[in-house]
Amino acid sequence: MATETPPPATPGVPLPSTEEFAEVQQSAEFGELRRAHRSFAFPLTVAFASWYLLYVLLSNYAGGFMGTKVAGNINVALVLGLAQFLTTFLIAWWYARHAASQLDPKAEAIKSRMEGGA
Repeated sequence: MATETPPPATPGVPLPSTEEFAEVQQSAEFGELRRAHRSFAFPLTVAFASWYLLYVLLSNYAGGFMGTKVAGNINVALVLGLAQFLTTFLIAWWYARHAASQLDPKAEAIKSRMEGGA
């Protein structure tokens, strides 16, 4: 996918050519980086979207269940609604760990090779 805006330049480091970018995009190393990202992000996206839609559907069509008291004035709807926030933060934390351990080293290796450092 081509854009009109070039990547930000690092002082003293020449920018790779369009051909070099295309070559790296076709490389096995870049393919592995893309696979590592997709194998993590896509399943979690589908799982979270499903979990969110389940909550919405239960709220619309299972009012009796969602209104079931858990403790005091706390009902199932409130617990599941708060769980939405919790899972959002957990997924963000998990992705940050995954990126730091799996994606960033691969991306840094590609970047340093393109900048002539490897």
